[in-house]
Amino acid sequence: MSFTKIILLSLVTTIQLKAEKPNILFIAIDDMKPIAGCYGDKLAITPNIDKLAAQGTLFLNNQCNWSVCGPSRVSLMTSLMPDTTGVTGFKKMRAKLPEVITLPAHLKSNGYVTTGVGKIFDHRTVDNQYDERSWAIPFDAMKSAGVKKKGPKKAAAIFDGTIEQTKDYLVAQAGIDLLRKLSKQDKPFFLGVGFHKPHLPLIAPKKHWDLYQRDAFKIHPFQQHAKDAHPDTFKKPDELSKYTKTPQAETPEALQKEIIHGYYACVSFIDDLVGDLITELDTLGIADNTIIVLWGDHGFHLGDHGLWAKHTNIEQAARSPLIIYAPAINKKGQQTESPTQFLDVFPTLCELTKTEIPDQLQGASLVPILKSADASVHNGVITQQGAGSYAYRTKRYRYIEWYSKTGKLQAQDLYDYETDPQEKVNIAADPANADLVKQIAAKMHEEAKGCAHIK
Repeated sequence: MSFTKIILLSLVTTIQLKAEKPNILFIAIDDMKPIAGCYGDKLAITPNIDKLAAQGTLFLNNQCNWSVCGPSRVSLMTSLMPDTTGVTGFKKMRAKLPEVITLPAHLKSNGYVTTGVGKIFDHRTVDNQYDERSWAIPFDAMKSAGVKKKGPKKAAAIFDGTIEQTKDYLVAQAGIDLLRKLSKQDKPFFLGVGFHKPHLPLIAPKKHWDLYQRDAFKIHPFQQHAKDAHPDTFKKPDELSKYTKTPQAETPEALQKEIIHGYYACVSFIDDLVGDLITELDTLGIADNTIIVLWGDHGFHLGDHGLWAKHTNIEQAARSPLIIYAPAINKKGQQTESPTQFLDVFPTLCELTKTEIPDQLQGASLVPILKSADASVHNGVITQQGAGSYAYRTKRYRYIEWYSKTGKLQAQDLYDYETDPQEKVNIAADPANADLVKQIAAKMHEEAKGCAHIK
């Protein structure tokens, strides 16, 4: 074959690859619980996230696999449970599995340009800060972005500067610059853009604070621990006290409202930036060939059970936002209550991009749900917390097993969200529920993959 024919064949192959493979815009939001308008929150001002949900599929019952950013993000990016990766805290992902395949690395090996900006992995859980093996173009963590202001550490406050000085604004602008460059290349791209708010401290521009009236916010109506719950359910680091010096269970009502106000303001700020990114896809003329995945790495307690932040195995920490827009699947505005988990994102993107699904993955593709909101790929999904706590979330129930260090089952919790949406009572020990507990436990053990104590 002549040199000219080789060049022409290579060019044709590249053009075909770009035509056949969709781009991926992968938007991560730190510590965001499902409080957008599309999730039914009547106070949240999130027009851009709502518009995205109206174009794609909104997952109403999506669960993280560990309600802390480091383990959650590694699980999502590898489709492996924390027990499998060894990232059960802020540990290095490749310490236990040096050859583990990440989502962007897999796409990179299948013809994608992979890169990003902001927080996708938590830098404390990957080698070389952002796992260089994953990225075709070096990832920009933008650690020094933004203007650092001196002053007292507050849990929530108005940003003392312009929007253009905030770290997340700079992340969004860097993401837009990357979109412009990547859209001109001959290969499809995977672009991760990771926003830092609404992580504590809840610092947002004045524009977004002023969207809300403080009196419109109500404190959570149930601020007690659940009756008969395992005591470790509510045993976790007191993250809020770093900023308020107030024990979580004693947070005054005025401070609670201030924190909730700050949280909503931060979410609206990030919503604006999400809108900027999506608008750029339209401007560049690539929206019709770009999959968008928007996710928050875990949920967040805003006063329920007297809790603030995450670190638990119950609903408000485990339930996490997930929206997928797949232009090749013309199903707009779907909402699904089927149980899903972050382990499922990796195999879903493989199927959507017609890329082979690696054998290592423990999740399931969500494409059947993208095609029909009534479909289901799990009976329930598992969130792990601590050394031996596993919660199994079905459409109706949350069942939790507690294990000792030696792997002995110590206790069980069961919450019925149809009759007890605020998790006021653990009903596992009620003799009337004995058969139900056995049935759910059996399903959990059938579906459990990669969990050290579940046999």
